[in-house]
Amino acid sequence: MRYFWYLTVRQMGFWLTWILIPIIVEIVPAFISAFILMFKNRHPVAEPVPMKLPFITVIVPVYNSEDTLYNCVKSIKESTYPSNLIQVILADNQSTDNSFGEFARAQTDFGLNMQLIKTKKGKANALNASIYQSIGTYIINIDSDGTLEEHALMNVVLKFENNLDISALTGTILPRKDMVKRTKKFPLRLLRKNEYFEYAQAFLSGRVIESYNDQLFTMSGAFSAFRKSTIMKTFMYDTKTLGEDTEMTFQIRDRLKKKVLICTDAIFYIEPISGLDELYRQRQRWQRGELEVAKSYMKNDASLKNFFTNFLVRRMLIDHTFIFPKMIWLFASFVLLFLRYSPVILGMSYVIIYLLYVMVSMLNYACVRMLLKRFENEERFYAKLSWVALTLPMYNFICSWFRLIGSLNVSGNEQWNSLSFKDESNNAVKVVKGDVRNLERNRN
Repeated sequence: MRYFWYLTVRQMGFWLTWILIPIIVEIVPAFISAFILMFKNRHPVAEPVPMKLPFITVIVPVYNSEDTLYNCVKSIKESTYPSNLIQVILADNQSTDNSFGEFARAQTDFGLNMQLIKTKKGKANALNASIYQSIGTYIINIDSDGTLEEHALMNVVLKFENNLDISALTGTILPRKDMVKRTKKFPLRLLRKNEYFEYAQAFLSGRVIESYNDQLFTMSGAFSAFRKSTIMKTFMYDTKTLGEDTEMTFQIRDRLKKKVLICTDAIFYIEPISGLDELYRQRQRWQRGELEVAKSYMKNDASLKNFFTNFLVRRMLIDHTFIFPKMIWLFASFVLLFLRYSPVILGMSYVIIYLLYVMVSMLNYACVRMLLKRFENEERFYAKLSWVALTLPMYNFICSWFRLIGSLNVSGNEQWNSLSFKDESNNAVKVVKGDVRNLERNRN
């Protein structure tokens, strides 16, 4: 009888720690957020066009953008926003290719009010220099390797004009669907479809919910917009962090106490991920940037008692701290087999967790489709990717590993880690082989 109760308590402990924690911390909040989003977006309200549109400044940081700059500027020209009301500033931070030639070609072909300025190296330096040159009521930053959806600029301006309490906006970032479709190699095509699915849910579900609570963690560095009157009150972009866009978000919301939201119907298209190496570096860079900014803004509030009062504490715990127990449980599962845990029970736990994450993805999928209704082609492409909800949990799990490695690299090295996934893997294999050889020598 005692043995029966011992097994029962042990199994309950397993289920409580392995199943209950992710359900409470991630899955239940995700379900609640999805239903709130669907309820609030049942009847979208169109923003009326003012009698007189304001003059705006579009800033494009340029660094070795020869292959993409022309199309980027072309998307500004083809925007539904009047060209005569747009100032375009290209901030070249020491390009070594023919970016200037592409600027000259675009200037000749499009006739925009466009200028190119030379800046110090680094995106933050390029943005800061351009802001001082800007004359628009609103300042909009876009990356040189992407393109604007034709209504994006107009929709951003209308959001500002009809909501005077909004000081900054981030747009919706989506990988280019045409490039995803043309990908020939199956592994890369699968990776890109998961990335598209992830971006769509992150911006049109996750960041929308953050906006409702005025808790947007970061404006996208690829596409963000500001009232000039607001950004001139900041300390400008921080040149000492990899997360300058996140740091600017916190400056405006936390220091200036201004509202930062997302404009869901302003889409900016980026090139999809080139492979696992780029994903590996990208997620480590994001991780480091988030941790650097969080460190600056959590000096006095980094306490568990503030879990319910400070969204940044919750964000750090959920997005960063809980990565560690996730990974620990993965290895602990093998140990539990030697402690006579049932492999069937262990297998069931993984299946249940996986299915719960799939359900969350499907709920977010419904939310995204609702918000993409105004963009017929985009919504049709996304609708065909419903099956990606089955692979997204594994994709997110891989990204969690990359973020964990990023956290470890940050804690042990002040310099940015630029090693690729392949190089890191080869180094890890060498270390393991060296350890095995050492063990063999000790035995002999």
